[in-house]
Amino acid sequence: MIKTPICDLLGIEYPIFQGGMAWISDGKLAAAVSNGGGLGIISAMNANAEYLKKQIDLARSLTDKPFGVNIMLMSPFAEEVAQLVAQEKVAVVTTGAGNPSRYMPMWLEAGIKVIPVVASVGMAKLVTKAGAAAIIAEGGESGGHVGDLTTMVLVPQVCDATHLPVLAAGGIGDGRGIAAAFMLGAQGVQVGTRFLVAEECGVHPNYKKKVLKANDIATMVTGKRLGHPVRQIKNQFAKDYAKAEYSQISDEELEKLGSGALYRAAVEGDEKTGDFLAGQIAGMVNKEQPAAEIIQEMFQQAEEVLKGAGKWVR
Repeated sequence: MIKTPICDLLGIEYPIFQGGMAWISDGKLAAAVSNGGGLGIISAMNANAEYLKKQIDLARSLTDKPFGVNIMLMSPFAEEVAQLVAQEKVAVVTTGAGNPSRYMPMWLEAGIKVIPVVASVGMAKLVTKAGAAAIIAEGGESGGHVGDLTTMVLVPQVCDATHLPVLAAGGIGDGRGIAAAFMLGAQGVQVGTRFLVAEECGVHPNYKKKVLKANDIATMVTGKRLGHPVRQIKNQFAKDYAKAEYSQISDEELEKLGSGALYRAAVEGDEKTGDFLAGQIAGMVNKEQPAAEIIQEMFQQAEEVLKGAGKWVR
C-alpha cells in the first residue's frame, strides 16, 4: 500500500484529500472519505458559523477519523468560521481564494494543521513562512476557482520553492494521475471531481449525471473579467455568462448574473440556469461508487502504474 509522509503527518491511511466543494462537501461526504482512509474536507463556502458547526458535528457523529474544513477567504463569513474552527480544534484547515496569514497564528495556537491551496510559487513561499504544515498546489485543470498554471507546470515549481510536503490537485481522477503527481515531487493528491459522484455525495442527481456524461472538452472557464475565474461544465448558463462577460454589461450586473448559480446546480439541479463546477478530469469519471471504493481503486492503479513506470525506458 502506498504511504507517504503526509499519512504520518495527519494520521490517514492514504495520501489523498477530498476537495472542499461549495454546496457539495458536507459532513456526510467528508466522513465517508475519512472512513475510507483519506482526508475528508467540509466546505465552509459562503455560509456562516452556525451552518459549519452543524456540518462538523455531523462528521464527528459519522467518523472518529481526522477530517478538515476548507475556508474560502473571500467569504463574508470568513472571520467567524475562522474562529469556529479554532474553537472546535478541527484536525486540518485548507484555505483558498486569498491569503490565510491573518488567521494562521490563531489556528496554529489551536493545534490545527493549516494546508493552503495555492496557484502560484509566490503564494507557496508566503504560506511556508507563515507556518503552513503542507501545501496544495492546484492547477487550472481543476473545477471551481482556478489559476492560470497547469498542474504539470505548477507542482514541480512549488516543490522546488518550499521544504514543506506538497499535494498536487487539478486533473487528477485515477491512479495514473496519482503516480504522475509523485513523479512531479508531490507527496499526495487532492481530488474533487471524482468525489462528486461518490455514493455518499448529496449533490443533486442532475449534477452527477452531467459529470458522468462529460467528455474531454466538456468544461470551460468564465469569470476572468472579474478576477475570479471558475471552471464549469458547458451548459446554457455558462454560455450566456461567457457572452455577457465580453459585452458592455457592467461588472455589477455581471456579478449579479452569477449569483446563486452554483446553489441552483448543486441543490436544485437546474440544468439551464445552474453553474455545474467540475474539472477537466470529468471526462474520465464514468461511474458512481462509494468513497472508500474510489480511494482503493485509485491507489491500486497507482501501485500498478508505478511498478511499470520504466517499461518504455531503455
